[in-house]
Amino acid sequence: MLRYTLALLLIAPALCQSEEAGQISDNSFLIEEAYNQEAGVVQHISTFMYVKKADTWSYTFTQEWPFHDQTHQLSYTVPILDVPGSQAGFGDVILNYRYQAVAGEAVAFSPRVSLLLPTGDYKKSRGAGATGFQLNLPVSVALSNRLVTHWNLGATLTPRAREAGGSRADTTAYNYGGSIIYLASSTFNLMLEAAGTHLQLVQPGGGKSGADSLIINPGVRQAFNFPSGLQIVAGLAVPFEVRAPEHTRGVFLYLSFEHPFGQR
Repeated sequence: MLRYTLALLLIAPALCQSEEAGQISDNSFLIEEAYNQEAGVVQHISTFMYVKKADTWSYTFTQEWPFHDQTHQLSYTVPILDVPGSQAGFGDVILNYRYQAVAGEAVAFSPRVSLLLPTGDYKKSRGAGATGFQLNLPVSVALSNRLVTHWNLGATLTPRAREAGGSRADTTAYNYGGSIIYLASSTFNLMLEAAGTHLQLVQPGGGKSGADSLIINPGVRQAFNFPSGLQIVAGLAVPFEVRAPEHTRGVFLYLSFEHPFGQR
């Protein structure tokens, strides 16, 4: 389960923004929402996932900045991975650009392109050992004042990826998923996410193997708003792999700080 959840964290980092002051709209866990960061507001996102059975964990830090205005957004994600049989260390850093193509009241669409840098140690299974290129297509649809859905479809291409022994092969990964968010109030939401991946893994000798996963991730999130414009959002979820035994359940923690910067 750890490998698949880590892949989802890296394929679909949280890259969103808050449309209405005080309301949560930019804090999904495994599914990317389609709202760019508004002008003059920066967001800092931390996620932590622990799998008890494997006694492994992962941490990611994402920082998002508007570029001139809400139409363009720049961000980066830095992962730290605890891989079985090895010490924890940095994974592959991701640089992201996202374009707000549609920003309607009911529908939003923000395609994202990303560059995955080979900063993780592939010999310790913390990285791909090569530069990767990623495209994700997030769509957000408000069904009512209480229900919002989010949908993702994307792909990652890594030419000449490496396995721990150094063998290389071109690999492709696909991600897909959706979520439904119930706004119990403007500051407290119930969440249900389903996120899937199809991965290609390099094998010794340069061959490739495929792996499929579907993770269900029920959770909650709570916002705390301050007069200064700071919004803190804390979240908790219990992810589990549909095809895995019950004892592979994990715990997912989320923490976001969003605040104005400069002159608004």
